[in-house]
Amino acid sequence: MAKWTPKHEAPEPLEGPVVATITGGTILWFVLFLAQLPFYGWFDDRDATWWVWTCLAGGGLGLIGIWYVRGRDAAIKRAKAAEPR
Repeated sequence: MAKWTPKHEAPEPLEGPVVATITGGTILWFVLFLAQLPFYGWFDDRDATWWVWTCLAGGGLGLIGIWYVRGRDAAIKRAKAAEPR
């Protein structure tokens, strides 16, 4: 197992506009879902309705992601504000 032991420290996590990124991705999933709805019959004829439902699931999970990253962002800001200067 020793050969799998890391030989260097892990890099710091990248921080960026996380809330905006997750929100944009969620909007994209819902737009894709709505764009595919008029073609539901076409997807159904080819047993490919999973494409439609995957987009809806992506949008739903994105809503959970937005809730999560907003809470995470608020917790990070609270921790920084509580640090002694």
